[in-house]
Amino acid sequence: MGARTGTEFLAGLAQSRPAVWVGDEQVTAVVDHPAFAGAAHTLAAVFDLQHEARADCLVPDPETGEPINASHLIPRSRADVEFRHRGLQRTAEFTVGLMGRTPDYMNVTFAGFAARPDEWGANGNERGAANLVAYQKLLRRRDLALTHTIINPTIDKAQGDVPAAGNDVALRKVADTAHGIVVRGARILATLAPFADEIAVYPAHPLPEGADAYALAFSIPCDTPGLKFVCRDSCAVRRNLFDHPLSSRFDEQDAFVIFDDVEVPRDRVFIDGNRDVYNRVMTTSWFPNVMQQTMIRGQTKLEFAWGLATRVAEAIGDRSPATLQMLGELWTFAEFARAAVRTAETEAFEWAPGVWFPHGDTLAALRAALPVWFPRVAEIITLIGSHNLLAAPTAAQLADPVLAPLVGHYMRGAGDLGATERARIFRLAWDFVGSALAARNTLYERFYLTSAARNYQFAHRLAPKERAAGLVDRFLKEPLDATPTRAMPVDDRAVRLAQ
Repeated sequence: MGARTGTEFLAGLAQSRPAVWVGDEQVTAVVDHPAFAGAAHTLAAVFDLQHEARADCLVPDPETGEPINASHLIPRSRADVEFRHRGLQRTAEFTVGLMGRTPDYMNVTFAGFAARPDEWGANGNERGAANLVAYQKLLRRRDLALTHTIINPTIDKAQGDVPAAGNDVALRKVADTAHGIVVRGARILATLAPFADEIAVYPAHPLPEGADAYALAFSIPCDTPGLKFVCRDSCAVRRNLFDHPLSSRFDEQDAFVIFDDVEVPRDRVFIDGNRDVYNRVMTTSWFPNVMQQTMIRGQTKLEFAWGLATRVAEAIGDRSPATLQMLGELWTFAEFARAAVRTAETEAFEWAPGVWFPHGDTLAALRAALPVWFPRVAEIITLIGSHNLLAAPTAAQLADPVLAPLVGHYMRGAGDLGATERARIFRLAWDFVGSALAARNTLYERFYLTSAARNYQFAHRLAPKERAAGLVDRFLKEPLDATPTRAMPVDDRAVRLAQ
């Protein structure tokens, strides 16, 4: 079938009946429900976008020749990595980075998995690897919208972040059947779940000895019996692009996932109790591959934030040194992000025979910085906007025959900026930093792909240290009685103490 249209995506969403709860009701028609309709149609537009921008977004399937999204591409050269960038950027620009789990995220993830069957097929897991490669073909040819859930629920932090044998909450295998395996338990957090065709489970934190039953990876349709999605409170509002330009279309939702004795078909199982593969498979090429998508999204969101903050300052004629400093700070974030992504792609290399991924170092640094930068982004826009963020009239107020002339006079902007234009800027800014959706997005960014603290630790452990160590060792390893290259005093006492 190849790349789907938005109409085809919505038709598929209407046909499936996943068990989804939001608020006080179980939802049976996601496309029409007020909590989901805005995002559903936004995602449909994302599917349409790939056809409208086909030169950047579509490539021929390597086996069938049918058009597939560039995010399904397994890069075979540096040129492929750079081509994929263009497709990923198109999607990121469409949502201005506010939807962190557009389908291209999982497309890139599984393209990377399928590119490394050697990693997934280690330690006797050849069948699981073959299943995964076959699934990636299905994913790209049917252009499925895939979500995932990889983190075990937090019940008691004192027990740690990974399940030990006997944990009755975390997702685990409980039985074998003639056709597959039965799994029971829960995982978090399935972003995009109400809109997804399928859901994937794959490794997160390494598991301890004896926890083999928790070592699982698979993918199944979202309407599989026993699968239940418990959504957080909706941040979506009725479609009104003036009053709620972001909240009315970009609430991608997040769901707690319960597997109530769910049968997973054998050909959909990628890891079945193979703890060795489970603990290793995410530690090599997964990271630099998927980070291309996530960091292009982050870069785009930072660029949007800088542009929005600039418009806010201009709307009130704020040219103060403090505001210019904060605007410069936002630009710095965006430019560092752009440079990090570009460097990673320029330095892409062959990770395995015939498989090219970006270089991971600058992406690891950016991954650690974003959870710190994004809360600061919201703070800067709030500081620049100040009380004006709370004084933006609605479309109805601007159209009211009594209010309109008063609002037009008292709520206009600097220079010749009219009240309507000023209101649009500040309502957009409020939706970005002050609304329920804004609060969710700040929380999301703080813990996106784990917290800043963990990412900094991860970055330090994996960073190449030879150059930095060499700069230090020049001083620590030089003979203390060596003749200086130029006249300089020698502290004889320090030499004696060192000896």
